[in-house]
Amino acid sequence: MNVLNKIWQSKFWLLITLLAFFEINWLASIYHTRIDFTNENRFTLSLPTKKVLQKLDDVVQIDVFLKGNFPSGFKKLANTSNELLQEFKEIAGKKLQYRFISPDENVDGTNILWSDTLSALGFYPINLTSQIKEGQQQQNIYPVAFVHYKDQVFPVMIYQGKAKAITYPEINSAEAMMEFNFINAIDKLLQKEKPMIGYAVGNGEPTGYSVEDLVRNTLQQAYQLYSINPNTQQTIPKEFKVLFIVKPTEPFSDQAKLKLDQYVMNGGKIIFFIDKLNAELDSLQTKKGEVVAYDRGLEINDLLFRYGARINAELVMDLQCDFLPFDVSGNGQFELLPWNYFPVFESKSNHIINKNLGFVSGRFSNSIDTVEAVGIKKTILLSSSANARSIATPALISILENVNASENEKFKKANIPVAVLLEGKFKSLFSNRLSQAMSDSLQSIGTFFMSKCITDNKMIVVADGDIVLNSVVKGNQAIPMGMNPFTFGSKQEFAFANKDFLQNCLDYLINTSNLADAKAKDYTLRLLDKKKVEAQKNIWQLINILVPIILVLLFALVFQFVRKRKYTVN
Repeated sequence: MNVLNKIWQSKFWLLITLLAFFEINWLASIYHTRIDFTNENRFTLSLPTKKVLQKLDDVVQIDVFLKGNFPSGFKKLANTSNELLQEFKEIAGKKLQYRFISPDENVDGTNILWSDTLSALGFYPINLTSQIKEGQQQQNIYPVAFVHYKDQVFPVMIYQGKAKAITYPEINSAEAMMEFNFINAIDKLLQKEKPMIGYAVGNGEPTGYSVEDLVRNTLQQAYQLYSINPNTQQTIPKEFKVLFIVKPTEPFSDQAKLKLDQYVMNGGKIIFFIDKLNAELDSLQTKKGEVVAYDRGLEINDLLFRYGARINAELVMDLQCDFLPFDVSGNGQFELLPWNYFPVFESKSNHIINKNLGFVSGRFSNSIDTVEAVGIKKTILLSSSANARSIATPALISILENVNASENEKFKKANIPVAVLLEGKFKSLFSNRLSQAMSDSLQSIGTFFMSKCITDNKMIVVADGDIVLNSVVKGNQAIPMGMNPFTFGSKQEFAFANKDFLQNCLDYLINTSNLADAKAKDYTLRLLDKKKVEAQKNIWQLINILVPIILVLLFALVFQFVRKRKYTVN
């Protein structure tokens, strides 16, 4: 107290006080902390995130391409990114560095613009016209970041959409996923050995340009990818963390199904992307303009049925759908119209896989039913809108269907399932039906038949093989999965969340660092009541102006009163 009294009585008390304030601010800039009062712990990093950051053994450099004079929505995403990365840095220390870069700047040490590099790497910009003091400005915004670790680079999409004006729900969703997206990228780069993944071939699965985005831009970036033929291989290696079965077109033999079955019984996980019906756009785009959708006869339904799911021989049609060009007038002038056979699926955010997930586009999709399977939990991941219908096979699909408007009264079926997660101890399809030849083939390779899973297991069944395939435009250019080749590069271009759905499925099935907690955050969107804002606007403006002035005057009066009492001679 004596020291404080001496400072107070000193003629340098104001200077000393100002220096003390500067010192406190300087310390606050170095040692940062905050208390999170939100119900959903919005501003608190999850424990798995902290563990990943604490085990960094080398510098992680993060480049965020959200620097510029942006409208409020993108500015908010930039600020949120900065705050999150500052939180990361406080845990990782000097092992984590980050910077914000304008796409209009040159790449370090070159004359090449970052915007050209980003476009060449397949990160297409959002072309935005915004109002500034000087007038209108045209901007290409790249809401993406690069995470560098040693000689590796991993991209992070901060905002998945292509809309020029971000809505509050989209901002909220992007912020909710930001922690997971960044820490998941860092975790993948830290893995000393990438997980092994199998891609099944031998039953007509695609292997050309249509899987370039799946194989090159998704799986090979974070995993060791191997192709495997269940028809010729003796067994499916247990080392595969996940096996992909993507749009087979030829039937599976009992021997192939036995290998898939025993892989599952030994803890192997499978993601099925199955087109039960043969319905292809190429067949439709002929002079006749029609095609009959018929069952491919894949002979795999019994396997899925045993595990708890059934893919139905019917097509899902939806009023919520993507576009296809139609020659409406018959004179060669094509017009983009909604095509009900290209449904756009929604998620109920009822699981970590589909939480904060955008729309997922499909093509000639089938429906899924869950069937009774003891001990198996079923979770619907994707479903139709509330205005859908299904048509049974054989179904005639004709281009002429879209010449007139859809008969909306037929689209009354809601939430038709097209993707399901199955979890539990699966039982073998071949229990009590294993032939002697099958038993001998297993024993010949030194393995024994297993009638049920050794531990709880997971698999995902999607009744649409096209969800993870990409289209190809002029010059054999593969565009990202979930993008319509007929709207690509136009004002109607929209990036669907197909890749996000696929990546979420993989992250959940493999889950090496238990990062689910970072993804499970549910940010509550709290919007202002517009009526109250309008009614009370003047009152709050007055309070914001007058209260600071009153406080300053009150402080001055109290200060003057104290000084008078202290120095007045009685």
